[in-house]
Amino acid sequence: MLTAGIVGLPNVGKSTLFNALVANAKATAANFPFCTIEPNVGVVAVPDERLNVLAKISESAQIVPTRVEFVDIAGLVKGASQGEGLGNQFLSHIREVDAIVQVVRCFENDDIIHVAGSVDPLRDIEIINLELGLADLSQIERRIERTRKNARTNKEAQIELSALEKLSTALNEGKPARQVTLSEEEAESVKLLGLLTSKPIIYATNVSEDDLATGNQWVEQVRQFATQENAQVVIISAQVESELVDLPEAEKLEFLESLGVKEGGLKSLIHATYELLGLRTYFTTGPKETRAWTIKTGMSAPQAAGVIHTDFERGFIRAETVAYNDLVATNSLSAAKEKGLVRSEGKEYIVNEGDVMLFRFNV
Repeated sequence: MLTAGIVGLPNVGKSTLFNALVANAKATAANFPFCTIEPNVGVVAVPDERLNVLAKISESAQIVPTRVEFVDIAGLVKGASQGEGLGNQFLSHIREVDAIVQVVRCFENDDIIHVAGSVDPLRDIEIINLELGLADLSQIERRIERTRKNARTNKEAQIELSALEKLSTALNEGKPARQVTLSEEEAESVKLLGLLTSKPIIYATNVSEDDLATGNQWVEQVRQFATQENAQVVIISAQVESELVDLPEAEKLEFLESLGVKEGGLKSLIHATYELLGLRTYFTTGPKETRAWTIKTGMSAPQAAGVIHTDFERGFIRAETVAYNDLVATNSLSAAKEKGLVRSEGKEYIVNEGDVMLFRFNV
């Protein structure tokens, strides 16, 4: 399951956003720092209208969407890497996630105190990224000391030391680990460190309701910064998301349209996360269920089958495959077969976004 950690300075709207995304989450969105004492975890279904369409065609008894786990991590402050605020207690939680969603305050509100006294998203980003980098650097320097002794005689240790020294140089220059070019062997040697700055990042610019459609000058600042490190930027309004929670689906859409946007923050965040991590969705469908599966871009048919069960990958024979649009156009699998739109794909086939698949395999 994809896991994203929501981080940021205190009072930028993290927990409000988390509550809204998860709807029934228990994070406390109070107007003071460190109200989220333990990382709150919420699992949400990935919205995908294609599931309902496929379920109708197959007359499926149930729909099973793919899911994303969001982890709400308490507000970091300057000096967190040295234990300030609640410090390393929270930095350690970030090491477990696949991607980081950094919520950045891009709104004015005199009733919500900013921990630094003013709204300045680039300053906030610098504080968070510096603390993540310092935490990584501290970990790497300790590791270098241990690895250097073994590197005299051990080839694997030599590879790891090379990676650690490259990372140390970059971090000392203020660059994140994800911008460091490592060989395949070097990357594998430091993988288990779970470096915070190696994780893909999405900047979620939290704006007022009035700026949700177009953003504002602060959002533009964040966008310009993000292009330098190939990060994603999404515009969200935690307050709007909290207002959407209790609305019926039709009213949600009407409310969003009145604000000039087509989708809520959850969809925007998930779309950005999938793009950032290079993920795709394929489907299985039938009378029993219609289900979405998440895979990495470039996965072969056997690898995609292995996401369902390792036995499917080991015993893979072929995959009966039809593109989502073709199946919808013909309105039935049998009609798609008659028109030659259902293909028999082998082990070399690379799964496309939206493929509808039926795997044949030996047990």
